[in-house]
Amino acid sequence: MEGLLAQNWGRMAVLAAIFALVVIGVLVLNAFVAGRQAVRRRIEASAGQLPDGSAMSLRADATRNAWTRLVDAIERRGLSLSDTNAEGLRARLISAGYSSTYAPRWFTLIRLGMTLGFPLLFITVSLTSNESPSLIKLYFIGSISAVAGLYLPNLWITARSDRRQQKIVNGFPDALDLMLVCVEAGLGIEAAFDRVGREMSISHSLVSEMLGNVVLELRAGRSREESLRRMADRVQVDEIRSFSTLLIQSDKLGSSIGTTLRIYAAEMREKRRMRAEEKAHRLPVLLSIPLVACMLPVMIGVLMLPAGIRVIRQILPVLAGG
Repeated sequence: MEGLLAQNWGRMAVLAAIFALVVIGVLVLNAFVAGRQAVRRRIEASAGQLPDGSAMSLRADATRNAWTRLVDAIERRGLSLSDTNAEGLRARLISAGYSSTYAPRWFTLIRLGMTLGFPLLFITVSLTSNESPSLIKLYFIGSISAVAGLYLPNLWITARSDRRQQKIVNGFPDALDLMLVCVEAGLGIEAAFDRVGREMSISHSLVSEMLGNVVLELRAGRSREESLRRMADRVQVDEIRSFSTLLIQSDKLGSSIGTTLRIYAAEMREKRRMRAEEKAHRLPVLLSIPLVACMLPVMIGVLMLPAGIRVIRQILPVLAGG
């Protein structure tokens, strides 16, 4: 019994040492990154620029919640939650629907918590169980759980971004048709965006939100070209990016926006029809898997069973008599 307790205490000491080394490595790495980012902020401040996310808004006090206070408290204690690729991470989060300025730091905090929490949870459950696992098993499963905690948030953001992009692509041809009707009725492009956004708030809420953001930026004084480019950058969909480029070129060259919308709306409807046909053509291939795995053995059994019974009735007596 004493040897078993000594062995368990030895394992716990080794695991505690490994955990301490990992935590110290993470803190040192974060301190190094925070130092570089502080230098970059001072350089940008001296050049008269503000870093991303530092601008205050009139709704800053209203948007502060428990997560925001937690992030501020952690950063005040010296642990920076800013990502090295802040612009790319913020673009990915915006395309996934998380447009808050604190979203990148929330994402980093969640990744850090899952990376350290999954191994700790597994080690705690293993040590409190009746069977004490081996050190190699704890090490490998703890490493796998840490990697899972590191990459699961990325997979979640990617999946959510893909779902949003698919919904926008499916609803954008209807928005183009309504926009064409509004422009041909005499409305300007800003009024058309506003009207179509309000009309599609129930059927296609993501398209309505996208158009509403463009209208708000135009009313705030931003140029049409910059507002359309920002819309394409937020959504990160090829069809929206092409649409923004077409409107910008039509505005610069002075061509008819109605003609541009009519041609692009017909092209988008054709693409949607082709996507539907592609899904329909994939159905036979997808149905062949359950057909071969489930139905084909049953059909073979039904067809071959009478022949098998007849063979048994006629051949076995002959063999037994011979």
